Amino acid sequence: MKNFAKMTLATIVGLIVFSIVAFFFSFAIIGAMASLGDKQPVMPRQAVLKIDMSTFTLSEQSTEANPLDMIMAGGQSVTPIGIYSAINAINAAATDPAVKFIYMKPDGVSGGTAQIEEFRQALENFRSSGKAIVSYIESPGNASYYLASVSDKVFMTPHDGAMNMFNGLSSQMIFLKDILDKIGVNVQLIRHGKYKSAGEMFIRNSSSPENLEQNEAMIDSMWDSWAEQIAQSRGITTEQLNSLINNLKLVDSQDWLENGLVDELLTREQLLEQLANLYVTSSYGKVQTISIQDYALLNEPKSIGTKNKIAVIYAEGNIVDGSDNMQVAGDRFAKIISDVRKDSTVKAVVLRVNSPGGSVLAAEKIKAEVDLLQERVPVIASYGDYAASGGYWISACCDKIYTDATTLTGSIGVFSIIPDFSGTLDKKLHVNVTPVNSNKHSDMYNCLRPLTKAETVYMQKTVENVYTRFTGIVAEGRDMTPEQVESLAQGRVWTGAEA
Repeated sequence: MKNFAKMTLATIVGLIVFSIVAFFFSFAIIGAMASLGDKQPVMPRQAVLKIDMSTFTLSEQSTEANPLDMIMAGGQSVTPIGIYSAINAINAAATDPAVKFIYMKPDGVSGGTAQIEEFRQALENFRSSGKAIVSYIESPGNASYYLASVSDKVFMTPHDGAMNMFNGLSSQMIFLKDILDKIGVNVQLIRHGKYKSAGEMFIRNSSSPENLEQNEAMIDSMWDSWAEQIAQSRGITTEQLNSLINNLKLVDSQDWLENGLVDELLTREQLLEQLANLYVTSSYGKVQTISIQDYALLNEPKSIGTKNKIAVIYAEGNIVDGSDNMQVAGDRFAKIISDVRKDSTVKAVVLRVNSPGGSVLAAEKIKAEVDLLQERVPVIASYGDYAASGGYWISACCDKIYTDATTLTGSIGVFSIIPDFSGTLDKKLHVNVTPVNSNKHSDMYNCLRPLTKAETVYMQKTVENVYTRFTGIVAEGRDMTPEQVESLAQGRVWTGAEA
């Protein structure tokens, strides 16, 4: 029986490595992992690993900093660090005698919820090695305090004035029907799945009960995961934590201290004294530090030229037709998977999925290659922020599926949208259109007239066929009956914890 479980990408790779080493004595990891840069840092003999979350972005893969991103960040270099590289660095620091402890500034954290969750788990594992983590917060937010709470000591500035953004998770649903009506646009939505809500924003002016239900469940599940970990780390109950937030009790830094969310209020100079004391030196000027960016570069996994490898394939982005280099393009990914299958040195594959879905045809091409790959080696799915709709389609039949608690997955449903601009042209722009067709339905997709009843029935049949195919894939991949799948499908999105 194939089961969902909560497990990070780094842990999955580690487990596969453990199994392969027993038989082959060596391994290497291959995959789309770009260099963090050309500069080669130097590791001090004794150092503090400094994690300033405002200076990098947690991403699926490590890449060079984009100059445009630097401009948007006010000229500060914000380096994207792949979650695997970041976790590998923290794991390495746990056993590195040169690393004395971690000093973290979590304010300004950037990354997906699942990536932040995996990063925090790595920090928790670091603490279990016996080394300390010290955090300093000035402008607490949901994600920044979620990370800070894992620390042995959480210090906070005594200076008030910063905005407190630690107030729970929120999302917004936007509905465009009223404005589309004003400009004469009629959006025709054909779907299967009462929870398949991606097109609702165009046909409604408020949420359907089903869409509201699933969104409330998703937000509650994600917050429950974070709140439970925060409360456990700080020695309070989730009820106490939620009460502080719901009743707006955290007005200033003194409130944070009195309610046990931080351990001490320190000015910057006092903080530096604390760090020097932990380093066991007389002044902060003698404290050697190394950034996680540099430490990750020093510890980035490299191929050791062996004949037995694990391939990590990153399926990140929308699933689209063709060979787009920036998305999960069906033709390009089919070739990537085919090339991996033909490589006899690859002994296992991790399919890292971070995709909300997209083209059915592209997903089918990718899944077909994954099926062929599975005939030769184990294929393990690891989910990032999203593995929904097409993202779930391509991975549902993998040998194992591992997810983070805050991953959004499922969305086993199908929809098609065809806008009709005839009202805009006729009533708003006073433009008249006369079609000239070779056949009765030649112009059904030109968006210049509404679909006829027969055309709507035709489109619904197409959607139903795809939905039946989708649920069949899930039933096969998860060892379920069609009835079991149907009870969980209907286009509903689940968090990883729910899934």
